[in-house]
Amino acid sequence: MPRHDSNDAQCFIFTFKEGLLSPVAHDLRLRVARFSIDVDDATSSVVASFDANSLTVDTPMKDGAENPSALSAADKQKIAGQIRDDVLHSTRYPEVVFRSTAVRARGDGGYDLEGQLSLHGVTRPVAAQTHVVGGRQRLELTLHQPDFGITPYRAMLGTLKIRADVIVRIDV
Repeated sequence: MPRHDSNDAQCFIFTFKEGLLSPVAHDLRLRVARFSIDVDDATSSVVASFDANSLTVDTPMKDGAENPSALSAADKQKIAGQIRDDVLHSTRYPEVVFRSTAVRARGDGGYDLEGQLSLHGVTRPVAAQTHVVGGRQRLELTLHQPDFGITPYRAMLGTLKIRADVIVRIDV
């Protein structure tokens, strides 16, 4: 049973700003530093576990491109702490877990996955597809934070906020 983690895989979360003050804010690419993805070929199943406390700000983004000079290291740490503490409540909900209920190979080399995602104390069904990108499997999944009881980040009386939908990208 192959196991993947941050040594041979990556997990990113993309957040997008909105609101009246959004021009002064940043879209973000967040990194989950600690995770494991167990693939059982014999049962065609996947179990993935992600440590919500390992979330960091990887880089700010502007118009879909990396914009590393837009935030200082201290700003990145502060933002990551706010996300972990005020949005994800990672002390109370430290683990995010996906358990597949169906995995089907497609003719193009990718896979269709169905399963249950437990996030922020809520478990919901999710479906996703992987695609081969650069010889690796890439999964991109849009998550609607309120579906999992998460209130998207807001500041300055709501004039600066994060969209309710985030994109999770995993490359294995």
